[in-house]
Amino acid sequence: MDRPAPPSHLTAGAPASRRLFFYNGGMLAQPRLRRILALAGYRLRLGLPGPDDWVAVWGATPVAARGRAVAARRGAGLLCVEDAFLRSVRPGRRGGGAPLGLMLDTGGVHFDPARPSALETLLAEHPLDDTALLNRARDAIVRMRRGHLSKYTGFDPDLPAPAPGYVLVIDQTAGDAAVRASGANRATFREMLAVAQIENPGAPIIVKAHPETAAGARAGYYQRGDTDPRVTHLSDPVSPWALLEGAVAVYTVSSQMGFEAILAGHRPRVFGQPFYSGWGLTQDEAPVPRRTRRLTRAQLFAAAMILAPTWYDPYRDRLCTLEDALATLEAETRAWRDDRRGWVAAGMRLWKRPTIQRVFGQERPVRFAPDLATAEARAQAEGRRAMVWAGKGGGARPDTVRVEDGILRSAGLGAALVPPLSLVCDDLGIYYDPTRESRLERLVAEACSLPETERRRAERLIATVIRAGLSKYTPASAPLPELPEGRRILVPGQVEDDASIRLGCGAERTNRALLERCRAENPDAVLLYKPHPDVEAGLRPGALTEAEARTHADTVLAGADPAALLARVDAVWTLTSTLGFEALLRGVPVTCLGTPFYAGWGLTADLGPVPARRAARPDILALAHAVLIAYPRYRDPVTGRPCPAEVVADRLAAGEVPGPGPGNRVLSKLQGLLASRAHLWR
Repeated sequence: MDRPAPPSHLTAGAPASRRLFFYNGGMLAQPRLRRILALAGYRLRLGLPGPDDWVAVWGATPVAARGRAVAARRGAGLLCVEDAFLRSVRPGRRGGGAPLGLMLDTGGVHFDPARPSALETLLAEHPLDDTALLNRARDAIVRMRRGHLSKYTGFDPDLPAPAPGYVLVIDQTAGDAAVRASGANRATFREMLAVAQIENPGAPIIVKAHPETAAGARAGYYQRGDTDPRVTHLSDPVSPWALLEGAVAVYTVSSQMGFEAILAGHRPRVFGQPFYSGWGLTQDEAPVPRRTRRLTRAQLFAAAMILAPTWYDPYRDRLCTLEDALATLEAETRAWRDDRRGWVAAGMRLWKRPTIQRVFGQERPVRFAPDLATAEARAQAEGRRAMVWAGKGGGARPDTVRVEDGILRSAGLGAALVPPLSLVCDDLGIYYDPTRESRLERLVAEACSLPETERRRAERLIATVIRAGLSKYTPASAPLPELPEGRRILVPGQVEDDASIRLGCGAERTNRALLERCRAENPDAVLLYKPHPDVEAGLRPGALTEAEARTHADTVLAGADPAALLARVDAVWTLTSTLGFEALLRGVPVTCLGTPFYAGWGLTADLGPVPARRAARPDILALAHAVLIAYPRYRDPVTGRPCPAEVVADRLAAGEVPGPGPGNRVLSKLQGLLASRAHLWR
């Protein structure tokens, strides 16, 4: 299924490259803002506008009056610019980075009820009755709740909220433009707190501080000495969604968290006049008389999050849909939540360390330790987290995270020291070890209840993988020779000391044994044996001579393109190869003699031992979502940013990926000479 189209105003309604004048120095310092405006059809200029030009002002800031005055004197149009409702990990004043999207409004500002804004007009006049649009809205709400996404996402979703049953009163930053526009002040906030106490006798009151107040950047309206001692002030970085789940009532003036309260199922008591009040979803102390329409939550969300904003894709430098913006924020948020405390790493070979630093060291530089015990001790002493390369993690503490290459890894072999584009972090086990539960197993089970938009996302990613011929290493491969006719079974060879074989295989543990079993079970089939590329390169053990392989195989396909092969075969027999997963993506039946991560879920014929805990029954879309989207972390090789899986798939398809540096190439050649001593470099 195709990706949802961008809102029509991104393509049809935007002005055709009109000149846009500005008088706010902050716009010079924000390249992302200028780029979004350019893509939306505006050319930023300094000077004085003419009657056919536009003037940009940022919301209702004090300097916006300057731009408004120039526009009025010169007869120019006025474009009000504000952040969209999903912005960044941290607030902009705290180095939160560039915004994900903008609200571009030629009518007013969404938080100022003095005149109808473009968002208010959408809410009042747009039909908001398209089934596909509303389904997208519902799925996006679920996605935001599951991912604990808000305007700013720099909070800890694992930090516990207070015991349920409290009343939530939402503070804002003193002097906030949205508060002033609603005609509210400190007295309004005091009145709101008093009403919350009167209407909820005996219930605990939680006053939630704004993130900028909690960080000490700006004062709030509530001070600890201002309130009854029964009231608790909460400045800890607790997820807004967790707080809303435990609340019995919500009170706000104009905070965006009031909007999220509606999405969480509340009917908040509103003392200001924010964009979300007046549509039948709030209890309004100060109604806006012209807002008389009654909307559903999905309709409110569709207008505010899908139709009104101009979202930006920083990887492909283009305007995009809400779903793409959510994927960007998910990737950046996950990286921040994983890395904010910093890491101490063990078991990382020297050639891997630059990649580990680039992926995990953006918040605090990764510290490397000589061994696991030292890493764990340093992490505990410094308040950091410990990580270890999965193959070196024997005896690790339960809270030590195991790291390994992801399934969409690179264009070239890991054994050839090509840096990975994806890495997995597993806090339970590791995906190739079936002897213990892994985080991937839990994600596979959870994926059985994915929202429809996430299923469609997995479907699109699978289509990209198949169309571009991607595999774990996406190597440059030789053309396929003429294949024998008959029922073709692809038998992928493996590295025989691979951990997935050591931990996940029964009687058959070698390439020879795999071929013998496959021939015994399929005497009339055409067996196509494909040696593992690391083994072909002489870098890892497991080689069979052609004569040995042909004892049971009909053809040996050295250097063959795995994606092209999968399009020409009827089945795959494997020990634990990831090629089995790639076959499942393409609808090819797979038989497993061992227990790879994709076995045991009802999608493969399993001849090896399968853990009883793999009781969920995902389809291929659910499995692909868990394996390719939810489990790994990706880094975009072009921008250097954390990114969604789709970006790496696109880079691999386009060849926009790094190869090994000159030092790695030299070391790789030395490895070939030292293949029997692989422990020196692995």
